[in-house]
Amino acid sequence: MLNNAKLVERLLKNESPMKTLRVSTICLSVISLLLPACQMQKDEGSQPGQHKIVLTSPLLEDIVVKQQYVCQIHSQRHIEIRALEEGYLEAIPVREGQTVKRDEIMFKVKPALYKARLDAELAEAEYARVEFVNTEKLHEKNVVSSQELALYKARLAKAEAKAKLAEAELRFTEVKAPFDGIIDRLRQQQGSLVKKEEILTTLSDNGVMWVYFNVPEARYLEYKARQGKTKDPSQLKLDDSRIELVLADGKKFDHATSGTLTVEGKFNNETGNIPFRADFPNPDGLLRHGQTGNVLIYRKLKNAIIIPQRAVFEILDKQYVWVVGEDRIVHQRLIAIQHEMDDVFVIKSGLNVNDKIVLDGVQQTHESETLAEIDFVKPAEALAHQKFHAE
Repeated sequence: MLNNAKLVERLLKNESPMKTLRVSTICLSVISLLLPACQMQKDEGSQPGQHKIVLTSPLLEDIVVKQQYVCQIHSQRHIEIRALEEGYLEAIPVREGQTVKRDEIMFKVKPALYKARLDAELAEAEYARVEFVNTEKLHEKNVVSSQELALYKARLAKAEAKAKLAEAELRFTEVKAPFDGIIDRLRQQQGSLVKKEEILTTLSDNGVMWVYFNVPEARYLEYKARQGKTKDPSQLKLDDSRIELVLADGKKFDHATSGTLTVEGKFNNETGNIPFRADFPNPDGLLRHGQTGNVLIYRKLKNAIIIPQRAVFEILDKQYVWVVGEDRIVHQRLIAIQHEMDDVFVIKSGLNVNDKIVLDGVQQTHESETLAEIDFVKPAEALAHQKFHAE
């Protein structure tokens, strides 16, 4: 404003009439522009800095918290079926996806070569047996020595062992199911030449499914602190929890787990997680090896302190709320969060039910500010507008 007045004064000092007229016109224009700006500054300076803030208090309730983990579903037994001997596949009496019983024949390798080998070894064993019998008779007549008799006995044992080996090789031409299960994709077709130990298919026992998921170290310690008694130290029994399996379509699996979790032996140092396993019965055969889903662990918390998430703000990875005292002065307070559930936080420490916290207007509130206009919303009403409703 002072700089503009000096400019007008300099213009008025001009002695020319025409110039004086021009200067007067310019001055009136400048003044007309300056007056609204001054009025705006005056209006802004006169506005009060106070704003209405909505408060609430933490709610003390018994609630059910849900912890969710991405999981992979495995068969309790999932093995590769391999050819035990080399040869041509003579027959495949099963089909992909078929359920087979234990000892049921799945593949047959053409046995001609192995049958001939068995016949030859059986003949050698019979020849060795005849030699041994004749030598034994001569030994009884003291014609041959005991050492020579022992030599023929050893030859007979060797021949019989070779015959048994040939018989086993012949049996290996029939590949049988080692347990009840479901056949996967067939890797070879009838007439194919397969080599020894070549994969023919895989077999899955889906009677019970092993569901694997990773648990953070802090959560693992929490589970250990409240586990029930178990004889096996590798198992974790959560008596106060319910465990469910949600499949890829979002529907819950009908059959519940036993509630006992199996914990692997070591943590992954890179991720800070440790693998857990939950066992689910699969009587209907719905679950298959390799599926994915989510494991849900529910736990009921008694007398939990809960607040809406929108009342919390974060500074450098720490969570805070604005707490308003009886004198209406606002102070920032550090809190510790125990569980996060949709729009609700379960508070571990930092608040009690008698505290009043800022619910709406968190971004407009400042440290040590005195609130002039406030509204108070009851805790139950404040939480009723959240996505999650306390149980």
